[in-house]
Amino acid sequence: MWQISPLPTSLALMGAGLLVVGALTRSAPLMAGAALVMAMAAPLEAPVKRLAVLSAYPVAFFLSLTWHGVALGVADLLGALLVSGGVGVLVLGRQQAAKEDRWQQRVVTALHKGSQRLPAARDSMGIIRAGLDTLDVLKIAPHLAFVAYREGTPMILAGRGAYGAVVDTPVHSFRDGSAGHSVQTDLLVAEHAAALLRPQAARHTHMAPVHGHAGIHLGLLLLSRSEDLPFTPEEKNAVQAFARLLGGQLGQWQAISDLYEANDQTLRALGSALELRDDNTGGHTNRVVSLAVRLARHLGWNERQIHALRCGAYLHDLGKIAIPDDILHKAGTLSEEERRVIQTHATRGHDMLQNLQFLPAETLDLVRYHHERWDGKGYPAGLRGHQIPEGARLFSIIDVYDALTHARPYKAAWSCERAAQELREQAGRQFDPFFVDAFLELMVEQDEAQLVS
Repeated sequence: MWQISPLPTSLALMGAGLLVVGALTRSAPLMAGAALVMAMAAPLEAPVKRLAVLSAYPVAFFLSLTWHGVALGVADLLGALLVSGGVGVLVLGRQQAAKEDRWQQRVVTALHKGSQRLPAARDSMGIIRAGLDTLDVLKIAPHLAFVAYREGTPMILAGRGAYGAVVDTPVHSFRDGSAGHSVQTDLLVAEHAAALLRPQAARHTHMAPVHGHAGIHLGLLLLSRSEDLPFTPEEKNAVQAFARLLGGQLGQWQAISDLYEANDQTLRALGSALELRDDNTGGHTNRVVSLAVRLARHLGWNERQIHALRCGAYLHDLGKIAIPDDILHKAGTLSEEERRVIQTHATRGHDMLQNLQFLPAETLDLVRYHHERWDGKGYPAGLRGHQIPEGARLFSIIDVYDALTHARPYKAAWSCERAAQELREQAGRQFDPFFVDAFLELMVEQDEAQLVS
């Protein structure tokens, strides 16, 4: 790459002035030096400026000959050609250097924007789509795809341009069991993926593997274009940089996802252990977790909110560990004092968990306040309406619905219709009306137990 830095415009103007002086005095060295100064210093962004710089010396040279009435000699002609060639080389070199600088700036800008957009994605597919959108900004190729293995078969998971029409399409089946992540296999997958497009849409295809942490193969970036123009080294380097960025973000997301999964399994085990002690609620924890998460997704909650809700649902009855067995397992009616002891499980559970730094604050709020009521008659704090944390308001509906629709030693299971009617009647009293409506809407949409609106 040319490393000549443009000098101030004033220097270029000075060169033009010296060129005129050289022409008037018929000083070939002065004209040559002035022309080279102009080629090094003059702004070249516009075509007219480049033309002016390239033509300045030949025009001055022939005007000098005309002005002084001198015949054109061979030496003069060769010198003029040499100077003109030098000026041309400098101008073209600077133009190419400027083009490469602009390209590098575009790549850096796109990578910077990608480094901001990709972490904001909610899941791996969101990261992949954001990555393709970011790569599309560079206009390297109109057809982009991300290919990854699903159960041993490479699939197009996301696409732009012509690849958008073949998303979720298997690329190639390795019936001989030869599927792997070698360069040869990746090239074969890229070839088969490009074959899914019209021939004229994929005259040239470039493939870049995407690796996560520890070199784990996560997929392939594919770029295809219809022009009979091979991908340049600069374009390939830019794609490779994007592949590294995408791989880093996908690897980070996978690590976080694995951590959440391990955390989820730990909490699930703890919830199951709690059920072994409170043997009247078999399966309650897993059911309320599943239903609470489904309702949250139905409402459009983000993954952070859902994670906090899931943790709280697993741990909501943790405080019952501290309740004496003779009260927790009492078959008859509880006395007022025994009822107060049972009600302490909410605050006791909160107190047990409050020093666990990895638990979100919303999880602790759910554990503490999931027995509050919309009308302020709940416990432990007597909160009402929107004073009750959102997660606790949502979960209380799920908790009660599951308790109503499953048998306990002191009652038979209610039908789903009867439980739904109870929720409607308690909307605005025990429960947040908005969440009651959303829950019943969800159950109707999913045809759970034939609920009616």
